[in-house]
Amino acid sequence: MTSTATAPKAAATLPEVDFLQPAGEPALAGPDSVSWRVFKNLVALYIGGIAAVLLELAEPRVRSGVWDHTTFRTDPLTRMQRTGIAAMVTVYGARSVAQQMIRGITKMHARVQGETPDGRSYRALEPELMNWVQVTASYGFLQAYHQFVTPLSAADRDRFYADAQAGAKLYGAPGAPANEAQQQALFAHMLPQLEASDIVFEFLDIMRRTGGLPPLMRPLQPLFLRAAISILPEPVRVRLKLDKGYRLAGWERLLVRGAGALSDRIVLRTAPPAQACVRLGLPADYLHK
Repeated sequence: MTSTATAPKAAATLPEVDFLQPAGEPALAGPDSVSWRVFKNLVALYIGGIAAVLLELAEPRVRSGVWDHTTFRTDPLTRMQRTGIAAMVTVYGARSVAQQMIRGITKMHARVQGETPDGRSYRALEPELMNWVQVTASYGFLQAYHQFVTPLSAADRDRFYADAQAGAKLYGAPGAPANEAQQQALFAHMLPQLEASDIVFEFLDIMRRTGGLPPLMRPLQPLFLRAAISILPEPVRVRLKLDKGYRLAGWERLLVRGAGALSDRIVLRTAPPAQACVRLGLPADYLHK
């Protein structure tokens, strides 16, 4: 939910962020956090991002906010790139840069309101909706890394949710879960409100036709989409009618895991994770040691 019915759609240009500056300024979470480890992995980001959007679209008020007031249908790649940049700034950006960016995003969210097709009114900044958006993102990225890159201990999974607390409060999500037990409780609370929609399948069709991955990974895109569906909790998959025909075969799961493991070993020195490490006086490959 990044624009409004009365305001112009988001511009196609992407914001430029220098993750090397200001030198020495910490991020909202530290370089030894679980979030820094997870968000450096391209495969986890792609699979987790798709899973997060599917969970968002399952909630009818969030679905209307995303589908009716953003450029997702007309320019999905740019919309996803902008969301990806926002995630990178929230995790790796200097604290002052992240705070400024989040203030801008919440100002846009404040103008997003409307009605669902069945007449339910919504405002993007309703705490319940912001809590849902926050937990779906955390869940998607965490589970994608946990299942397709490196298994994380229960303590590390709790730490990941705790890492997100500072950003969640800035985004206006006061009830965002601080650990995995709270995540599961919030999912159980929201499950009765989740529902199937043709928009979910339209979104999947858009993603099948849209790039977003490096050329060498694009042949794996269909597997990554099914991998994203596979990490949704089973009750959610059933409600969304994604429980049949979307499963990964054993060899396909191994292939996705192989791609995730390979991605975790690649150091991209011009990417936000490496540049954030350099900003803090750490080696560019600090997160890969």
